[in-house]
Amino acid sequence: MDDREITARIGELVDEEHKLERAHVGQALSDDEQARMRAVAVELDRCWDLLRQRRARREMGQNPDDVETRAGRTVENYQQ
Repeated sequence: MDDREITARIGELVDEEHKLERAHVGQALSDDEQARMRAVAVELDRCWDLLRQRRARREMGQNPDDVETRAGRTVENYQQ
């Protein structure tokens, strides 16, 4: 994916996240919906990580297409 496609995917995931939240204002999400929210959050983290990797490689004069999407476990365990 290129930067534009990654950014579009981030937008889709954010829209899905907001749709789930708006549909349940004042109500708890079902177990399936909670699982989907967690999956969306992980996928968002993976997309942001990929975009940051691409930008960093570009800034260093390297090919941004040489990066790979990291596993959800990896990006979820980054220290803040």
